[in-house]
Amino acid sequence: MVKQYFQDLRLEFKDYNNKKLSQDVMAGLTVTAVALPLALAFGVSSGAGAPSGIISAILAGIVMGGLAGASYQVSGPTGTMIAILASVYASFGSEGIFITGFISGILLLLAAVFHFGKLVSFIPAPVITGFTSGIAVIIALGQIDNFFGTTSVGSDNIEKILSYGRLGFSPNIYAVLIGVLVMAIMIFWPKKWNAKVPSSLAGLIIALALNWVVDFPVKLVGEIPSTIFLENRLSLGSLSLGMVFKLLSPALSVAILCMIESLLCGASAGKIKNEPLKADRELIAQGLGNMIIPFFGGIPASAVLARTSVGLKSGGQTRMVSLVQSAGLLLSMLFLGKFISRIPMAALAGVLMVTAWRMNEWNEIKYIFDKKFGNAILEFAITMVATVMFDLTIAILIGVLLGIMTFVMKNSDLKIDVSKVDLKRIKGHDVAEDCSDTIIVYLTGPLFFITREKLEQLVEHSIEAENMIISMRAVTSIDESAIIEFKEVVNKISKIGTKMMFCGVQDNVKEMFDQSGFTDIIGEECFFWDAIEAFRYLNIIQTEKIAI
Repeated sequence: MVKQYFQDLRLEFKDYNNKKLSQDVMAGLTVTAVALPLALAFGVSSGAGAPSGIISAILAGIVMGGLAGASYQVSGPTGTMIAILASVYASFGSEGIFITGFISGILLLLAAVFHFGKLVSFIPAPVITGFTSGIAVIIALGQIDNFFGTTSVGSDNIEKILSYGRLGFSPNIYAVLIGVLVMAIMIFWPKKWNAKVPSSLAGLIIALALNWVVDFPVKLVGEIPSTIFLENRLSLGSLSLGMVFKLLSPALSVAILCMIESLLCGASAGKIKNEPLKADRELIAQGLGNMIIPFFGGIPASAVLARTSVGLKSGGQTRMVSLVQSAGLLLSMLFLGKFISRIPMAALAGVLMVTAWRMNEWNEIKYIFDKKFGNAILEFAITMVATVMFDLTIAILIGVLLGIMTFVMKNSDLKIDVSKVDLKRIKGHDVAEDCSDTIIVYLTGPLFFITREKLEQLVEHSIEAENMIISMRAVTSIDESAIIEFKEVVNKISKIGTKMMFCGVQDNVKEMFDQSGFTDIIGEECFFWDAIEAFRYLNIIQTEKIAI
């Protein structure tokens, strides 16, 4: 993999010139403008603070972007993880967030080693849409205090909302005005201006300028250090088995979300640039990044489609876009820290409120509701509610299990169609007229424990027939339960005196028949590729009977 990485790197930078460098620099600076407000907002909403968000974005751009499985991936802190990190912070503080990020990095490396990236394709689209919407709700709920300038207590958003009943809810009018102002700017900012100055950055600049002049009595971001080594960061001494076990569940959630978001980002962006993502290498990049970032005081990160697509649409050519973004964020932190520290928290809350709204995959949601896809709507709704009410890992598992159950129920119907032999349709195939007392039973669908009881219908159909040909061309799979049921059915039909034959049996089904001993019960001579061969066999038997 290392050798392949350097080969791909040489290919990526082949014929690299000043023109491509200037394109990468401009694209990287554009991504910086998009990433800065979001990094600040996600850092604050996680509980670790704005500096942690910036540090995460800087290091993610360098480590994850530099080692990424494709030239276009841009990584940083994301909204999908905020719900988990805020919950961890409420119970374990910043140290808990750092340990969670470190463990998630290890889990991502293991996922790369065992090629778990392929599992993402097994998650139904409505499930992904559902937990994305659920996370958006959690982010919005988590910003109520910052947006309204209120105070609440509790380990999760539900407890915090309920605490208003005891503590009271007295909004700070100045905080609300700032939050609404930023939201309005982001919503109504002209698209042609957004290409040069992102609406979120414009909102923060205007809110900062207004607060600088008027000095509203609102909570501010606070001091921004002029170093990438934050005072509050992970140390090896804080890693204990007790903490690791306590934080294993949220770390697993972070790792799963990172894997899903990074690989889906790569799949989507890869279509734009026509460059496939190397999934295992991407997971290694994400794993190493999340192991390194906590030691600098940053929060977990992953590849982000919004920033990645901005980089591509701005003319980015190589992974230099990600590196330039990091350089831009570092310079902003070192030289603009004085201004960043004066940004009102309500302004960041406004950014997150709009971001949460835009996180929803509205086209997908509208599609499944407009088309009235009942199963998809159910998967979406249950996953979204589970995401808000429970741990994200549980929500994903519930969604996946629901998707599997829906698929199984929808595709578990075994159809049994019966028809008598029409000799006119097989004219010229040299079959005996006495074969007219033969029926063909067509089985369509999977044969497994759910559908096995339907096989009992074969006994009923065999009563009036001398010969029964069972066509299994449309049976693609069979399990042990169905074979056991088949044996009982064959035994009953044999007692009736009906001759049974099989045709069109798929190779994998025949292997199960052979392995289970079912073939020995029926007899190898009773298996044919098509019904015509079975008729010829019956013709031979009938001829022998007549001769005797």
